[in-house]
Amino acid sequence: MNKNMTSRLIQTLDTTLRDGAQGEGVSFSVSDKLQIVRALDAFGVSCIEAGMPGSNPKDEEFFHKAAALPLRNARLCAFGRTARPGVLPQEDAEIAALLSANTPTVAIFGKACAAQATEVLGISPEENLTLVRESVSCLCAQGRELFFDAEHFFDGYAQNADYALAVLREAANAGAAALVLCDTNGAALPQMVGEVTSTVCAAFPDIAVAIHCHNDMGCATANSLLAVAAGASQVQGTLTGLGERCGNADLSQILPALQLKCGYETAVQMEQLSAVCRKIAEITNTRIERSRPYIGASAFAHKGGMHIDAMRKQEGSFEHIAPEAVGNRRRFLISEVTGRSGVLQKLHSLYPLLEKDSDQTAQILTKLKELEHAGYQFEAADASFELMVRRTLGDFTPHFDLVLYKTIGEYPVSPGAAPASATIQLAVDGQSETTAALGSGPVNALDLALRKALTVFYPEIGQIRLTDYKVRVLDQDSATAAKVRVLIETRDASSSWVTIGVSDDIIRASLLALVDSMEYKLHMK
Repeated sequence: MNKNMTSRLIQTLDTTLRDGAQGEGVSFSVSDKLQIVRALDAFGVSCIEAGMPGSNPKDEEFFHKAAALPLRNARLCAFGRTARPGVLPQEDAEIAALLSANTPTVAIFGKACAAQATEVLGISPEENLTLVRESVSCLCAQGRELFFDAEHFFDGYAQNADYALAVLREAANAGAAALVLCDTNGAALPQMVGEVTSTVCAAFPDIAVAIHCHNDMGCATANSLLAVAAGASQVQGTLTGLGERCGNADLSQILPALQLKCGYETAVQMEQLSAVCRKIAEITNTRIERSRPYIGASAFAHKGGMHIDAMRKQEGSFEHIAPEAVGNRRRFLISEVTGRSGVLQKLHSLYPLLEKDSDQTAQILTKLKELEHAGYQFEAADASFELMVRRTLGDFTPHFDLVLYKTIGEYPVSPGAAPASATIQLAVDGQSETTAALGSGPVNALDLALRKALTVFYPEIGQIRLTDYKVRVLDQDSATAAKVRVLIETRDASSSWVTIGVSDDIIRASLLALVDSMEYKLHMK
């Protein structure tokens, strides 16, 4: 990469609230949108594309409230389209709604593909050019910074490059502050994106060029990086990859690659990347895959014994960056292939002074073998592993004692009634609490009853929720009498953890994992 390019500041536009909202299963309340704006602004995003004002009452309320937010880094951007064919921009209701949102920046999309103009808008390519010119000019005349999104740009360029460039020229001459090259279908390959972006940057040297990619072929990250290398000065996407169909370009991959690998400036707080992505995932009720580059729980997780031994001798042996650079952490997984050095490395993360040949280390290794023989597997259950180690060393005081539990199932179920109930009795510092709850099944009822009893003593238990529940049959030949392994993932506002339980009774296995989950939350205090 050309060295004189790596010192450039790359602006970032996050479109979680607009394109991300079009992802399947995603829906934002006004409060959700305001929380996301605050999180993105604190992270250092340059611009937040916040939705289409006037499209629904919720967005109208959002833009009204967002105007009062004291943003430090980001500017809000309202999004819309060019005026409707046959309507003057000054008389178009959506153009008026863009202006009424009172954001410093507005973005409008227009067709950059002649076939789209004729077949979708039902106008001639020449009329489309006029539509782009007059719409951009109208908004710029009102003092707005305007981004022109050239919709279907790469498709249009492949069909008729002269026309696609002519659309950009109309927008630039009318006052657009940035030309956004959109890979709307996610159909462009990286080499094409790089070459075409270079051509556009050369043709429009005095105006900012942005790249907006979709991930339909899995190329959005590569396309965005090559566009920046070719001269684009703004990259657009969503911080967790949310978006319609296969999603938008994932800024959680693009931004660290630009800053940590390519040497560009991005102005974001890169060490906060993992935290802000987890926050947005929590608000959007979506999951960050464990294998997600940079921010996933497995991004810096090591399992092979030789790999862990090498990491112990030279940090970075099997890591491409330091996990702390993106706010993540290194993890050593415990399994049958880890080896003694891997277990010791894991122990040292909890007890740095623990010696390799000490009696305490031997006790832990013996206990680990016993539990693994019983069916436990701590590779994905860091929280239970830590609790096991602390219990073995006598370095853990339970926050509560489970005295008894009882579950009752009912079939057939009366209309409107819960099919299961659970009773829990527990004690905290000599005080007893007995609670019952109804649930959609015995495990759900136990979970609700346990939380209900514990919040009497520990209100912070009300902050957590179960986000994943997995059951694995360990010895299939035993059929319904087989042992099962239950893994539970729990989350609060800032972190998540996984616990495990094993038993030949699925309800007891689930309860063991639930108890560990609650104990770990209280231990984290």
